[in-house]
Amino acid sequence: MIVVFGSINVDMTIPVAQLPSPGETVLGPGYQLVPGGKGANQALAAARAGAKVLMVGRTGRDSMADVALSELRRGGVDLSLTLPDDQPTGCAMICVDRTGRNMIVVASGANLGTVESQISDDLLRPGTIVILQMEVWPSQNWAMVQRAAARGARVLLNAAPAGPIPGIALAALDWLVVNEHEAVTVAAALGLGALAPRQAARAIARAADITVIVTLGGEGAVAYSRDGDWTVGVLPIVPVDTTAAGDAFVGAFAAATDAGADLPTALTEASIAGGLACLQRGAQSSLPDRAAIRSRLHDLAPSQRLPDEADKAAV
Repeated sequence: MIVVFGSINVDMTIPVAQLPSPGETVLGPGYQLVPGGKGANQALAAARAGAKVLMVGRTGRDSMADVALSELRRGGVDLSLTLPDDQPTGCAMICVDRTGRNMIVVASGANLGTVESQISDDLLRPGTIVILQMEVWPSQNWAMVQRAAARGARVLLNAAPAGPIPGIALAALDWLVVNEHEAVTVAAALGLGALAPRQAARAIARAADITVIVTLGGEGAVAYSRDGDWTVGVLPIVPVDTTAAGDAFVGAFAAATDAGADLPTALTEASIAGGLACLQRGAQSSLPDRAAIRSRLHDLAPSQRLPDEADKAAV
């Protein structure tokens, strides 16, 4: 079972010719209101990839809540612990340019009412994977991480958007998933120095004795763990919209792991899911299901083990 503790938003998506610079106004032909939020996206991604998923979050008492929850309901995600809040439903404004790059601003709203006490202890047990992001109050995230770990649940944090992570919370994780920018930011906040993204991810993994996965866009992803380091490529695609690629990666990785896959297998399935999510516009509408992921396994080489540091030093 997967428990997602995190954000639920409505995304306002605007296609533009180019992303605006500071102070610049850019016109788009229209906009769409679609469900989003990193927590909700990852919950739906995991459910579509075949997992049983419980979403823990908050939405406003407004019409936007119905939009925000529509795909989660359709996807069979358990919403019994998603509660109404007096603040408005969270909203993200997303500009997407012709090459699929995006720029995102989030108004947190009801997400800031999400608290770890919404989850009872009986749900935090061995066999449960808890997924968190960085779009609710950090103090609630860290309390959730430590409670879950103490009760034997496995914990995955997607440090997005990037921010400092207390050492005690970091050490309680099983997996940390970051992109290149987030890897550098987290490492710097831990006092590990100014490092390149892969060096930063490796340093975090070694310092905290956890598995750190860094997504590298068109170069795939790399995982650093106590049991060895792994790399995986990407599907040969032309991206249309990269908005939910990272969320598809996280959800598919968690679903594969929940189903018993080892690290390299889960990494491969996650990379395929992330690539497929780039082929459609929008966030949740682009998330692939298990059949779509598995149908592309022959199009991506399996994850490869990297030489360990001792091997490289001997060459």
